Amino acid sequence: MSQLRKRSVSLAGHATSLALEPEFWEALKALAAVRGLSLAGLIGAIDADRGDRPLASACRVAALTWPSARP
Repeated sequence: MSQLRKRSVSLAGHATSLALEPEFWEALKALAAVRGLSLAGLIGAIDADRGDRPLASACRVAALTWPSARP
């Protein structure tokens, strides 16, 4: 099983840490590139749309569903 990798991100002016498996970070980087966003910009967009879901869970769902999503 992969180890979690933690990254710091600024969301709405507040620093937060996000821990995900390396495979999810790679998928999120690819999704950000397809959408023409920085990784931080993509995570900000996920954060804005996540509702009550925890941020890490919302990022994992975005990473899993991105091949079917349209930029």
